[in-house]
Amino acid sequence: MNLIKTLLAASFLWAGAVLADPPPGYPFVGYDAGLKAARASGKPIFLYFGRYGCAWCDHTNKQTFSDAALKKLYTENYELVYVDAESGKRLTLPSGERITEAELGVRLQAFATPLFVYLTPQGDKIVQIPGFKTVQDFRDYDRYVRGGHYKQKNLLEFLGGKS
Repeated sequence: MNLIKTLLAASFLWAGAVLADPPPGYPFVGYDAGLKAARASGKPIFLYFGRYGCAWCDHTNKQTFSDAALKKLYTENYELVYVDAESGKRLTLPSGERITEAELGVRLQAFATPLFVYLTPQGDKIVQIPGFKTVQDFRDYDRYVRGGHYKQKNLLEFLGGKS
């Protein structure tokens, strides 16, 4: 009996270690609410695709999104949207089409998580970036997006010049 209790406790601890919810303390909302807020505020959208069991999402949340200055930068300047890349939750695209979060993930090729997508306030894609990223990476992406550099050059050109 003690062995069963120990195994159950261990499985709960392990499962908790791989959960990949949005980073704690950030005001992430669903896709529909984020798009509506962005249209009203004029802020770009920072869309975070995660999923249950994504160890890299968890690592990103703990190592990168725990930075207080990054949290301030992104909460003040973006509408933050979290989408579960495997969820059946329904959402509405800017066109009015209704699809699931998982279908949005397929359309944006979110085959691996985490995936970060920057969108205009109208919901048009600016750039998408896969994988674990550092605090400095997100600062660079912020300069690229909010500085409007995406209108003149792609992200790699921008990062090569560090404008």
